[in-house]
Amino acid sequence: MGPLDTHAHLADLPDVDAVIQRAKAAGLSGIVAVSATAATCEGTLRLQGSHEGFVHAALGVHPTEFFDQDLEAALALIGANSGRCVAVGEIGLDYWHRLVRKDGAQRGRQTEFYVAQLRLARELDLPVSIHSRGAWGDCLSLALQHGPGRGVFHWYSGPPDVLARVLDSGYYVSCTPALEGSPELRAAMERAPLERILVETDSPVWIKSQGRASEPADVLLTLRHLADLKGLPLGDVEAATTGNAETLFNLRSAR
Repeated sequence: MGPLDTHAHLADLPDVDAVIQRAKAAGLSGIVAVSATAATCEGTLRLQGSHEGFVHAALGVHPTEFFDQDLEAALALIGANSGRCVAVGEIGLDYWHRLVRKDGAQRGRQTEFYVAQLRLARELDLPVSIHSRGAWGDCLSLALQHGPGRGVFHWYSGPPDVLARVLDSGYYVSCTPALEGSPELRAAMERAPLERILVETDSPVWIKSQGRASEPADVLLTLRHLADLKGLPLGDVEAATTGNAETLFNLRSAR
């Protein structure tokens, strides 16, 4: 088994079939394709259907994309396709978003979307993929109150006290190729034990050092940066993070 990219916005990528072929050629064993809107949920499901066993679907409404989304329709879409999902995501809070930062009503609606999706994940017994930028503590508190009890705080770059609570609560954290240059992400991954870390790309997020958008094959960059940071052999880091992902997303039966 090769590494897994545990967080990629596949439905947002151009020429996605070629992207998936490059991921396979790079040795990946799978991709968890996350969603952000009803439209990308549908795109994710199409990709999961055409690349079954390699593309694993996560359905959800992203905290910066809820403004023109129908919550009840989104929940119905996720529920109707839960048997094809490995997670509910990408969901969460983003207090740094320009439309939320100074508007209490929008923050309240963002929270409503997050809590509703946490409750649905608990009902469906699916893990969650959580976006928590600028809202790390609230994301965790609401997850503990309403969520399924398992999931990953994707691209965690928050404060160490919240990180300790995240880990104590049994949640995972993940890192991207930004591990190369982000002090906050590096500090979090230094503190987190390897058995609580997942690797991802958040494709198509820009990789500054490469001067281009990321794609799932770039999870190999994440692995190398994490191995260097931890001072561990690359193979050990790959095996541990792959095992973590298989456990969280219940992928061991796919072997």
